[in-house]
Amino acid sequence: MNIQSLQQFSLNLRNNKMFELFVVAVIILSALLIGAKTYSIPSRVIEVIKYLDWLITFIFLFEIVVRYLAEEQKRLFFTKAWNIFDTLIVVVSLIPIEDSELAFVGRLVRIFRVLRMISIVPELRLLLNSLLKALPQLGYVVLLMFIIFYIYAAIGSTIFYKINPELWGDIAISMLTLFRVMTFEDWTDVMYETMAVYSFSWIYYLTFIFLTAFAFLNMVIGIVVSVLEDEHAKEREEAEALEGKPTIEDLSRQIEELKTLIKAQS
Repeated sequence: MNIQSLQQFSLNLRNNKMFELFVVAVIILSALLIGAKTYSIPSRVIEVIKYLDWLITFIFLFEIVVRYLAEEQKRLFFTKAWNIFDTLIVVVSLIPIEDSELAFVGRLVRIFRVLRMISIVPELRLLLNSLLKALPQLGYVVLLMFIIFYIYAAIGSTIFYKINPELWGDIAISMLTLFRVMTFEDWTDVMYETMAVYSFSWIYYLTFIFLTAFAFLNMVIGIVVSVLEDEHAKEREEAEALEGKPTIEDLSRQIEELKTLIKAQS
């Protein structure tokens, strides 16, 4: 098998839906084994899990090799963040550190193998990439939310300190209390406690909830959805561009036709 046919075989295997589902099933099995280790299980089962863990690691190694061989420009393979992440996870998993001082690191690495689900499933990868690209815009929303939190916490700490120092003792504790209010975790208990002294304090809570839980949350959702739509549009454009791109088989066939034509003319 020459290099060209090996690359074509790897490309077909990588794009095979059954192979993708098999890798996803192995990742799920890896996650289940990690969960099983947290229970008190017999030593024989632990031994079986250890062998299964090594088998899963070698399957992941095989999958990485297939993806590398299927890449047309192999020097660009490690320019992609997910390829680097997957490779590091697999390489560290191959190091026998279970019985050493680094056993804790080895267990953590095996836990992070579950994240490979994102790199395998394109839809999950698209969602995460959209979220990461939305972070710069979300940063301004978070900053504005922090300012609102800080102002309301300062007001709450000043007015409600004597009512309940445990909830309004200082600005830091007040911000934690406001986070509880924003997430609706028994926030009415906090409100009714202050309303017993300041009957109009409900205005304080309702305006805060409107600004944070409603306005800012909708802003965050809007930004993420907008970026996700842009990513979907880019993906469609790339797919349309690839449809017009000739494959290796098409190029080989065209070359053979040109050779035949040249021989016929000569």
